Amino acid sequence: MERFLGFTHNHCFIMLFFISLSPLSFAQYEHWPYLPGYPEPPPQVYQPPQRPANIPKIQLRLAGQKRKHNEGRVEVFYSGEWGTVCDDDFSIHAAHVVCRELGYVEAVSWLPSSKYGKGEGKIWMDNVHCNGKETTLAACTSNGWGVTDCKHTEDVGVVCSEKRIPGFKFDNSLLNQIENMNIQVEDIRIRAILATYRKRVPVTEGYVEVKDEGTWKQICDKHWTMKNSRVVCGMFGFPSERKYNTNVYKMFASRRKQHYWAYSMDCSGNEAHISSCKLGNHLNVNAEKNMTCDNGMPAVVSCVPGRAFAPSSHSGFRKAFRQEQPLVRLKGGANTGEGRVEVLKNGEWGTVCDDNWNLVSASVVCRELGFGSAKEAITGARLGQGMGPIHLNEIDCTGFEKSVTDCKFNMESQGCNHEEDAAVRCNVPAMGFQNQLRLSGGRNPFEGRVEVLAERNGTLKWGTVCSENWSTVEAMVVCRQLGLGFASHAFQETWYWHGDISADNVVMSGVKCSGTEMSLAHCRHDGADVSCPRGGGRFGAGVSCSETAPDLVLNAELVEQTAYLEDRPMFMLQCALEENCLASSAVNTSVTSGYRRLLRFSSQIHNNGQSDFRPKNGRHAWVWHDCHRHYHSMEVFTHYDLLNLNGTKVAEGHKASFCLEDTECEADVQKQYECANFGEQGITVGCWDVYRHDIDCQWIDITDVPPGDYLFQVVINPNYEVAESDYSNNVMKCRSRYDGQRIWMYNCHIGESDFCRGKFNDCIAGSLLGMFSASLAMCLCAVYHFVRAWKDEILSPDYTGAICRRLVKGRHQSLRYRVKLLQVAKSTMAGWGWDGSLLSAALYVLLEQQAQH
Repeated sequence: MERFLGFTHNHCFIMLFFISLSPLSFAQYEHWPYLPGYPEPPPQVYQPPQRPANIPKIQLRLAGQKRKHNEGRVEVFYSGEWGTVCDDDFSIHAAHVVCRELGYVEAVSWLPSSKYGKGEGKIWMDNVHCNGKETTLAACTSNGWGVTDCKHTEDVGVVCSEKRIPGFKFDNSLLNQIENMNIQVEDIRIRAILATYRKRVPVTEGYVEVKDEGTWKQICDKHWTMKNSRVVCGMFGFPSERKYNTNVYKMFASRRKQHYWAYSMDCSGNEAHISSCKLGNHLNVNAEKNMTCDNGMPAVVSCVPGRAFAPSSHSGFRKAFRQEQPLVRLKGGANTGEGRVEVLKNGEWGTVCDDNWNLVSASVVCRELGFGSAKEAITGARLGQGMGPIHLNEIDCTGFEKSVTDCKFNMESQGCNHEEDAAVRCNVPAMGFQNQLRLSGGRNPFEGRVEVLAERNGTLKWGTVCSENWSTVEAMVVCRQLGLGFASHAFQETWYWHGDISADNVVMSGVKCSGTEMSLAHCRHDGADVSCPRGGGRFGAGVSCSETAPDLVLNAELVEQTAYLEDRPMFMLQCALEENCLASSAVNTSVTSGYRRLLRFSSQIHNNGQSDFRPKNGRHAWVWHDCHRHYHSMEVFTHYDLLNLNGTKVAEGHKASFCLEDTECEADVQKQYECANFGEQGITVGCWDVYRHDIDCQWIDITDVPPGDYLFQVVINPNYEVAESDYSNNVMKCRSRYDGQRIWMYNCHIGESDFCRGKFNDCIAGSLLGMFSASLAMCLCAVYHFVRAWKDEILSPDYTGAICRRLVKGRHQSLRYRVKLLQVAKSTMAGWGWDGSLLSAALYVLLEQQAQH
């Protein structure tokens, strides 16, 4: 974990710019050149089912508080009025009829009891019975139009598949009778027109085209607005829109006959998908029965990509993925743009309750982080439970806020718990990474030998990846690149997977990933100078992927409460010495008269993820330790370290996973793993494993450590032997003070942000006490630079050092500079929403001192 989380306390602010990685959206671009004679596939002919003559014409829509664009409350337009459908006797067969009538292939599920909010007006249908083959919901039997004993608390909703019916034709027969009819098209795309944009990945500018009746058509720009552009850009993974050069497009449009869609689009700008926009004006029809766009041209959008996806002629984006907004982050997601929503408040990361969580609010989060609109607003902690406080509840956004913290929300979270943590899947630009890599020979699409497409001698060839030093971190990048979730295993031998023989040659070696990459090609590797002594073929790297992963988190509070010192005689530590649980000097300690001073504590390790935590090795590979009479299923399960304030290790310990089991579980979770009788080992989701302070190796040997102030650190799963959805919460740190006889443990916390807050508070306390040392000045200086960097978008370590040295060197004792730094820090805290009362007190004391001088 040190390589992954090795931040010093002087660089805490950098941690705020990292994000867990999240999925490529369904929105895809098609790089079709717009040239005369370019062959297009023949349109698919859609034959709309014939409606019986005695069945009235109706129109359907999905309304209410949506969490995906293809779901919502079922509303029916009949007899000039919109109304709802009661959930009595409703079935999946009726849901299929609804979804197909709306142009979707099928229904996924249906939901009773007004799950999408209560509708208004009439309840048109009750006790609906369908066999699933009806052409329209009006053909199903019911009590009769408007005959019902239901209330709007029983309004039914449906979830349709995302896949649209090929060649779907919009029924416009009721168009003149209905106001605010929603758009229903088969598909939409941005098609690059200018040569500059056809060569770019991702495509950010071009014609907006919709697929109607199996044919791609342009949209007339006469009624086109920037609000429409905002919605389209958001669907394709871009946070905002911009103006473009209309003269170039006018000239291009005049050279070719267009095929216009029959309607315009009317969006308010906060929709996550065009299916929520209203259908605009109907175009005029000329003598040849073609749609015309008088004095207009095809609508064009020009989108602004997030910083991580800024197009270039080479990679298409910056390799080091960094989020754009440090106050919000996504955690626990497998793919870029996906994860549990967490907000920074009072210097502490916390979650968002899913009450009223919908696509509009989720889209604000996505755009804030440099993605497009939300593809899905996820509820019920489906991407894992968070920890710490629940900062926001009942969020109500208009959709135009710059940050989710600008939305209306309830700061009280009574009734909420982490089982209700909100998450999001954002629309992300299609970078085409999934086409550069494949898994071959596996039993299913989620496993196989890794094969990459590489350029050799001017041609693209498939080849294998050298498995030397291949680990879970690299496997995670592969699974993310392919959109297959998390890595469950990384394989260094793949002889049992018979891949493509023509791809046996190694084309990539020396691969070393940090874990933040979106493509394996952006990890460090040897380039064209491939070096792989074992060769490819049976020794090619392989992976298996999973849609879910565990997530281990240590109970920091319990560590703080149970820490104590014990002087233990050496003759009682022989087994621990065998298992390397003591400091190296222990071998020189007398067995009969010597002792070792041990810092002991209990640890409680929770699995907050979505799947069980299992040892990497099966029981056949577990190692028996005769001294302690138990099996080790993992050679190293945790690292225990004592560091000085500069981050240098002064003492260490480790705990082999002698027994992973469910010690206790949440009320509704059943224990599955127990160590007795050579049982299966693991930690179930919703359970925790407890290592008591009084068992061997549950300590750090501090016999040789002098008195002083230290950092105590625990790292779980430090070698990444088992894949997790979030490694950043595997480290716990405490401040500790040792006087030679006693030890105090305080400010124990998970991750880095709380540690930054702890150091920040130390700075304040130091200022109040008049003990403003250079190291404390550096701490405040880091905060000062963070503000500058955030504002100026400068993130250079050299710049950081220069600023800090100027402010600290020879000046840290200056009262004037202490006041200046505290004033900067106070405004920073206000911007973060931190409690500034302590800083105000510090400033008051310092200003009083300044006045006296």
